[in-house]
Amino acid sequence: MMADELELGKAGQTEKSLEIPACGDMNQEAASAKKDEPDDLANYLELKPEERRLGKKLCGYLNKLGGKGPLKGCKTRWFVFDQKSCHLYYFRTAQDSSPLGSMDLSKAAFNYCLEAEEGTFEITTPVKDYTLKAKNRQTMMYWLQQLQQKRWEYGENQNNLFTENHNICTEQPKSPPALKTEVKDTQQEEQNTPFQKCSGGSLKSLTIRQNSSPMTPGKDTAKDEIAPDKATRLHNDVLGLTNELNAQRELVKLLHRALEAAQQEKRACNTYLSSDESTRLELVRHKVRQIRDLENRACVLEKEKQKLQQSLGTQTDLTEEMKQHAQLLMEKNHAKQEVILKLSQQMANESCLPETYNKITTEAIGKLEEQIVHLKDDQEAYKIQNKFLNSEIYQVTKLWQATADREKALAMKCAALEAKYCQVESKYLTMLHKLEDNASKQEGTPQEMVKQLIADQSKREIQDQLGNQGGRFCNEYDEYGFRMVSSPVQDRDLLAKIQALERKSIQLIASQEGQEKTIQVKWANHLLGRTFGELLPSPELKSLIRNGIPKEYRRHVWKWCVNRWVRHIRERYGSKRYQELLKLCKNKDQAASKQIELDLHRTLTNNRLFSSPNSRMVQKLRRVLLAYSWQNPDIGYCQGLNRLAAIALLILREEEDAFWCLVAIIDCIMPEDYYSKTLTGSQVDQRVFKDFLSEKLPRLMSHFDQYNVDLSHITFNWFLVLFVDSLQSNILLQVWDAFLYEGTKVIFRYALAILKYNEEEILKLSDNLAIYNYLGCATQNISEGRKLMNIAFVEMNPFPLKLLRNRRTAHLEKLNAELSELERIREAYVKERVEQKVTIDGASEDEDETERNRPGALSPEFPAGVTSKS
Repeated sequence: MMADELELGKAGQTEKSLEIPACGDMNQEAASAKKDEPDDLANYLELKPEERRLGKKLCGYLNKLGGKGPLKGCKTRWFVFDQKSCHLYYFRTAQDSSPLGSMDLSKAAFNYCLEAEEGTFEITTPVKDYTLKAKNRQTMMYWLQQLQQKRWEYGENQNNLFTENHNICTEQPKSPPALKTEVKDTQQEEQNTPFQKCSGGSLKSLTIRQNSSPMTPGKDTAKDEIAPDKATRLHNDVLGLTNELNAQRELVKLLHRALEAAQQEKRACNTYLSSDESTRLELVRHKVRQIRDLENRACVLEKEKQKLQQSLGTQTDLTEEMKQHAQLLMEKNHAKQEVILKLSQQMANESCLPETYNKITTEAIGKLEEQIVHLKDDQEAYKIQNKFLNSEIYQVTKLWQATADREKALAMKCAALEAKYCQVESKYLTMLHKLEDNASKQEGTPQEMVKQLIADQSKREIQDQLGNQGGRFCNEYDEYGFRMVSSPVQDRDLLAKIQALERKSIQLIASQEGQEKTIQVKWANHLLGRTFGELLPSPELKSLIRNGIPKEYRRHVWKWCVNRWVRHIRERYGSKRYQELLKLCKNKDQAASKQIELDLHRTLTNNRLFSSPNSRMVQKLRRVLLAYSWQNPDIGYCQGLNRLAAIALLILREEEDAFWCLVAIIDCIMPEDYYSKTLTGSQVDQRVFKDFLSEKLPRLMSHFDQYNVDLSHITFNWFLVLFVDSLQSNILLQVWDAFLYEGTKVIFRYALAILKYNEEEILKLSDNLAIYNYLGCATQNISEGRKLMNIAFVEMNPFPLKLLRNRRTAHLEKLNAELSELERIREAYVKERVEQKVTIDGASEDEDETERNRPGALSPEFPAGVTSKS
């Protein structure tokens, strides 16, 4: 090992490219090499020793392990040993002239493992380790012995050259007798390969030869007497010789290892003597490092020894426990055997009882047999009853299934009739409304008749509501508490009723067509096998959210969307942020609290959950708004935030979830300064919306320009409160579904879709005031949510987010420039007002002084008729 490490840096310098002489009979073996692997080594082994010592080179085919990773494997190579350089060259085939590589055997070590595959051995050089494989074990041993012999001869030649060149010694160094004997024995052991030992005779033949001594005739009797003793003695001799042979083999192995160590030490000493002082010092340091490594390894082995001793102690304790357990099991087994013996003895005693006992036993057995017969009869009866009940259950199930199918068909028919009734009633009321408008212009009976019809219809509805509360076609409130029958026009109950009927008919038709059920099935399939926390953004999820979230999933999906937006904020403040803000609200007063109290009672006036000032939802809304005013002091509170928080409370239910939803909308989704005092972000979006309106709906935009309609008076509130109090509740929640997932782009899409939805009706209007009135209630007239969604996400395409951001940036720069100009004008105006005020005050003081100095003028300190004493 030491020689290998010393020569590690010089391995590349000793390799020389040389031409390898042709091996004996190589031309004759080349023809057979193309077909399969030649048997050079087997042929060589068959030669006589005298023929081997002639000019035969050590060469032949071996398998060499090479490659890396999946390409690692054995490849057949032609190996040739060069005696001059002590290198083992390998070629691809026997015909190749240039070698693929070589192995320096002068500093190499050979080894083979018994557990490895047959014929596999290793050659370890200072540069690299090589793994070779021979045809069989016999061929491997031949190669190893020949390589060892070649390496030894090369080493002896190098030693002789070294002594001659440096004049160290005139005669060849002699080894001590013991060492010579060991070397001789080792070489002899190396030459005695397994097949050579077999050829020399077996141990049995050796024993026979030793025991076959000539005996004189006439002594057969004595031979017969001593034959057993002689056989025993010979057997003992064989055992002794076998043991001695095994000991000699072990001794040979030890001597072989000692020889290798001596060779390595010799090479190291030669290298040490031939090197300079610096190299020797470096070698000494390297040896010191090796000693330290060995010491460290000894420490590690000592620790492992201690661990093994502890493990041995544990195993010993476990063995003792197992022994105790085995002892307990043996005692238990012994006790069971005693019980078995007692029971056997008891049975033997019972078999000897008198005949009276047998008679009693016979009678008892007869009774038991009778009982068994009766039980069998009962069993047959129960089987018959069971078959009858099974058939009855089957028939009843079929009847129930038929009834359920019939009920389902009737329910669908009822829903269709109900929708048709709502449509007819809506048309009827619409006609009455038109007749009332036309009749109001005329005098006479038609107007009174129309009024009577309307009154009769109202009375009929009141009677239906009082008589059958469960069968009303139009419920007053939906599942979220929003009033179904509502209209932006005051004192127009007839229009509100028409609108509610249209909405109810559309819902019934949609439920009959299975649209809602289809959406629920798609959502159920998407959520199959996953929780709401495991949702991932995807085109499929985006499409599902745009079509609307079912009410049973909406709360969880909204919560997931909000957490996506505010995750970084919540991690910054911690999980107890909302509770900390509530404590802050109790300890300190917020400047925005007065405005919050004023707006609480104006929140969602069409929702029954916020109708009372003392309701739980109003109390929750107050706490959420106050907490946010402390969360974002720059904004504090802005009118419209109460509506956003109220919608969040209706869906998410929990205060903290609604608070984080408000944070997500204001601080994450909406642009900066959207709800600030200047509402800069909101103003920018109005200008951007006009640009999109000019592109997507050019006819409508030119119509607005023709009649000087400023659309921001209508759309500003849409953007600020996200269509709350504008759209119907079911459509509003669909807008919020997509908004919380995609962002502000959804507001632009739906605002354009609302105008597109009413485009034809708006184009018919030719008056500025009429257009404003129609736009004020246009959102409440929209009842087909699916049609509006299709316009927003299909007809408004393409709608790139990058374009929206670029336009926001451009308009923001323009708006900031305008605001800066207005601020400059304002400051100039204020400065001018101050100067005018100073001039006016100075002029008034001069006039007062002149008036006082005028003769006959009274002093302002005394009233008329009173004079000063002075």
